[in-house]
Amino acid sequence: MMANAQPDNATTYTHPDVLDKGVREGWADPELDPARIDWAPRQRAAAVPFQVIDGRPLNPFAPTGIRYGRNELGHWGERLAADALVTATDEDGRRWLVMVERGDGHGWAVPGGCVESGEEPAAAAVRELEEETGLALAGESWRVMPARYVPDPRASDEAWMVTVPAAVHLGTIRRADLPVPVGADDAKRAAWVRADSYPALVADLKATYRGRVFAAHVAMLSGFLG
Repeated sequence: MMANAQPDNATTYTHPDVLDKGVREGWADPELDPARIDWAPRQRAAAVPFQVIDGRPLNPFAPTGIRYGRNELGHWGERLAADALVTATDEDGRRWLVMVERGDGHGWAVPGGCVESGEEPAAAAVRELEEETGLALAGESWRVMPARYVPDPRASDEAWMVTVPAAVHLGTIRRADLPVPVGADDAKRAAWVRADSYPALVADLKATYRGRVFAAHVAMLSGFLG
């Protein structure tokens, strides 16, 4: 989305792009006052229950450091996303994971993005994977995991992310024959990253790309990879 430009020790903050670019492009709520939103439908649809106090949504995992406003996120309250965890094992028994380097400077993440209205999370994960890497894996057997809160550095106490991870293992494939991911959409580049364990993933990102794991995906990936 955008580089984080929040002031130090901010307790009220919304990035200017949210109110300008975000509203124009449709990824941000145009409503400036959350108390004017009809919260009942959003609470019923939420993957993780949350409270609304005096007309303002409260992140169930607050505090984030930004008490009021949306920080860098566009949606008041919960925004549901889906993430694609695509792995394969090479001929030497090494595990690899598809990752993308985010275009906003927040590091390397698994492909994923927001679930569209009426879309199933698994379908969203498959769609986002193809949009960001070119890998079309709709015909594979995906395993959908429970929704989980995302500790996104762009979040606030009033705007946060929840994701539904979906995983697929492509089996044993010669390293030279792995399908080639190509960074597209909002991904600068895409690659298979060594992922025998979470520490191995961190080490390979640092050694090969001088990269780091997107903060929002650290807990998810450390649990998934073991």
